[in-house]
Amino acid sequence: MNVEDLLKSCEGCDWDKGNELKNWEIHSVKKTEAEQLFFNQPLLVFDTYAQNEEMRFLALGVTNEGRFLTVIFTVRKKKLIRVISARDMSRKERRAYEE
Repeated sequence: MNVEDLLKSCEGCDWDKGNELKNWEIHSVKKTEAEQLFFNQPLLVFDTYAQNEEMRFLALGVTNEGRFLTVIFTVRKKKLIRVISARDMSRKERRAYEE
């Protein structure tokens, strides 16, 4: 299954309270902002690596308010997106996203 089909099969997001708090305290990204990324276009998603046999992905996208974010996530039980990290895009990521 490719990444696009995997995301289409997802039914929502699942948050770890520690990651939710970390993303807010360190990067000032609310969970609702990170979730918006998956519904807006364009959305660029890349396979990154497997950790403990769990595939991790990097997504570049924009929130409803126009904030450019980078989100690292995995898919749990093939139905729930689990955000691991959400932050503002770096300059390099922003250039790649805008191309």
